[in-house]
Amino acid sequence: MPLKLNVGLSRKIGQPNYGSLGASCHLEMELESSLLRDDLNAFQHHVRKAFATCRQAVADELSEPQSPELSNGNEHHNGSSNRILKTNTRLATASQVRAIHAIANQHRIDLTSELHSRFNVNRPDELAIAQASELIDALKAASHANNGHS
Repeated sequence: MPLKLNVGLSRKIGQPNYGSLGASCHLEMELESSLLRDDLNAFQHHVRKAFATCRQAVADELSEPQSPELSNGNEHHNGSSNRILKTNTRLATASQVRAIHAIANQHRIDLTSELHSRFNVNRPDELAIAQASELIDALKAASHANNGHS
């Protein structure tokens, strides 16, 4: 009976303005179940090789130049001179929108003016996923600063 091996690796790196960039790799493979019984060194070799493959794939992905403002003919300005959203950019998730509202309400942050000044939008559901993540981080940082936390 084959043995199923699942290996996964995720990595997230910080970006300027409270942004982040992440990549993950997950592999699933079948091995002979006798490896666990008869050859643990060979089993460990397969595990190490799978992790090394994921590590290299994640490193390669994170080292790729990332520029959401590259022109491909499918973008539009969202009203801000320094922001361009591609039309195929995914919008903020429902969880992100709820988090933005919750953090802003909890810390009495004027969300409408924050959205307008940062992104020139009126509602958090008009943000791209990356913008929503950036805003969540910024709201958290502002709330910690206002509360005297480091």
